[in-house]
Amino acid sequence: MEMHWLTITFVCALALQLAVRIWMAQRQVSFVMGHRNSVPAAFAGVVPLADHERAASYTRAKERLSQVDSVLAAIFLLWLTLGGGIDAIGGWVAAAGLPSRLDETVHVLATFAVLAAAGLPIATYRTFGLEQRFGFNRTTVRTFVLDILKAWMLAAVLGGALIALVLWIMDKAGPRWWLVAWLAWSAISLLLMVVWPRFIAPLFNRFSPLEDVSLRSRIEALLGRCGFSAQRVFVLDGSRRSSHGNAYFTGLGREKRVVFFDTLLSTLSPGQIESVLAHELAHFKLHHIPQRLCVSLALSLLGFGLLGWLADRSWFQAAFGVATPSNATLLVLFLLVTPVFTWVAAPVAAAWSRRHEFEADAFAAQHSSASDLADALVRLYRDNASTLTPDPIYSAFHDSHPPPAARIARLRSTVDAGRAPVSAR
Repeated sequence: MEMHWLTITFVCALALQLAVRIWMAQRQVSFVMGHRNSVPAAFAGVVPLADHERAASYTRAKERLSQVDSVLAAIFLLWLTLGGGIDAIGGWVAAAGLPSRLDETVHVLATFAVLAAAGLPIATYRTFGLEQRFGFNRTTVRTFVLDILKAWMLAAVLGGALIALVLWIMDKAGPRWWLVAWLAWSAISLLLMVVWPRFIAPLFNRFSPLEDVSLRSRIEALLGRCGFSAQRVFVLDGSRRSSHGNAYFTGLGREKRVVFFDTLLSTLSPGQIESVLAHELAHFKLHHIPQRLCVSLALSLLGFGLLGWLADRSWFQAAFGVATPSNATLLVLFLLVTPVFTWVAAPVAAAWSRRHEFEADAFAAQHSSASDLADALVRLYRDNASTLTPDPIYSAFHDSHPPPAARIARLRSTVDAGRAPVSAR
């Protein structure tokens, strides 16, 4: 039997995606290991050689694991699509004798549950093997299992409700169902941005008010300088899972809040913490968050439009050997197949994100201290074992943040003459 043109295109695109991922991962490892024995000039005297070597080894271990993950994911994707996996899962669900619409919702959920279960061995090794070996893991087996169960329960409840709604709209809303479905998806996405910080994130972490009076006072002064009304400042117990540190700004409207990892607060000075917060505030002040949200909504509109067009093309599901086509199988195939063709846009998204990071750094330098921010970044690079020498091609494709040397150099260029040079504290 002659293969459908879409089948051939899909297999070729998946093979190309896998080949490029492996090629770039190998480039990254080769480049990083080639610079392992000497600290870059921009960090000489600041980052010890032992820390630089550890970061190179950590990068190599992560990339090797990513290559295994990519190969296994491609094999499993082929089984789900061309190997009849979607039909097989549909048969298991049908055997339960559920009502038709519930049957379709469970079919979609079950497919992605099987996909998530297939990824558990890699996720387990990443936490208790790789992260443990490099001294980052603090997650207990109990916490790891509970996190998975909570995530799956949330996916079943929230994801199940959204899938059921989309399937209902596909069945009832007429020819323009894809537009109605997009409007519903957009509304729910915005709602989740409001409710996530208060009701969902606390299911995984404890958020406690920042108790350091001096630091709170400093943060409130910064918020005032940046034109923000008083925001709630919380500390997240990230140390329960990892020694990695971070900070972020989350929520919309009245639910906006500043969140610091406790690991970050324990390693940075007050001035460095202030500069990191100024960087995070910049993403709101410079309208990066609304811009990204608008682009996300626009891309999702294109996605729903394409899904609506494919719904009237029987060859789409036939190309993947679906024996019993339905709205559920259409939705599953679309979600599985689309990323195989859209990954080529990753460098554009990464470049846009890096531009925003440079802009946020410049904003932070104006409202806090460029030197403190540079010091904080150097400390975070060291503590998180981030490579200081990423491969340029790999970085351009994958990294949402600028390369360390370029980022620190730009911050140093803004430090007034006569001020203390960047140094680790």
